[in-house]
Amino acid sequence: MRTMFGLFFGIFVVVSSGSASESAGFNNLILTTPGLVAFWDFDEAPGEARVSKGGAETHVLQEVNGPIERVEAGPFSRYAAHLKGGEWFYIPYEELGELNINGPEAQVSMIAFVKLQKALKTTIAGIWSEGKGAHDDSGTRQYALLLDMPAYGGAGNVTPHISSEGGVTQRADGSKFPWCVDYAVNTSKVETDKWISVGFTYDGEFIKAYYNGVFEPRKLNPKADRRSDPYFTTEGLNGADRGMNPYYHGRGIFQYDPDKKYDPPKMAPSDFTVGARYAVGSFTKEAMQGTIGGLAVFHRALSDEEMRAIHASANLERLN
Repeated sequence: MRTMFGLFFGIFVVVSSGSASESAGFNNLILTTPGLVAFWDFDEAPGEARVSKGGAETHVLQEVNGPIERVEAGPFSRYAAHLKGGEWFYIPYEELGELNINGPEAQVSMIAFVKLQKALKTTIAGIWSEGKGAHDDSGTRQYALLLDMPAYGGAGNVTPHISSEGGVTQRADGSKFPWCVDYAVNTSKVETDKWISVGFTYDGEFIKAYYNGVFEPRKLNPKADRRSDPYFTTEGLNGADRGMNPYYHGRGIFQYDPDKKYDPPKMAPSDFTVGARYAVGSFTKEAMQGTIGGLAVFHRALSDEEMRAIHASANLERLN
């Protein structure tokens, strides 16, 4: 079975009936936000598929190594899913539908509501298959919400990734990095043992990382951020540096072509995964340990105001 990884952003919708919605303070915002592809509140019992709400299509998350525990604490329903690092959710690539966001003009946003036991090298969600490690150029990456990617200044931070190549990042001259290096980095460190939201937007040019609904601007410090390569310092918009948050990408999102002869060959196209991704030869080395109570994906870049409002709609303070 293949399993890869995907993306998300949204606005929570009106669900006014039922005590579960009322007890969680659900306030109709995510589901009514334009551009929503899918929203999951993880209300279902262990062993059941997690079915999306809102959007034009239904997207069904299947368990891997389940049943996955359900806990009685969540921002949008009475419940949330608890991941222990050895299990995750996925949607097969062939069933992605509108979640398969790709192409030179593609935009995407994602926001997740989580309570983490650890934040070190953690996968939240996305369409993101890396392969077996450094210099493996067979990947089929698209977009992903990751945490604590320290190689290029992201230790302990929100580090959303976008890939135009699928494999490792290429400089303008065609030379290659060992990894995909195209990610934004916020300023706040990700907290554990409390409910938070993490998210990102990509408008076709810039990736922006959000923490608790807030966009935190961060300038590039080439030495401290380990981004002194000219790719970071001179290959940004109009010859400027790429920045950190926002981070200039500007090359669109990888689109897998089954008829293309890739050199080197590509692995199978990525599934959409939640809580894990295929990296360094495993799905579990950088898997999530903690609870997820909401996840939304959008096919456009949300505004700062929309991201703040979506975070506020979860009323995480009452859970903390």
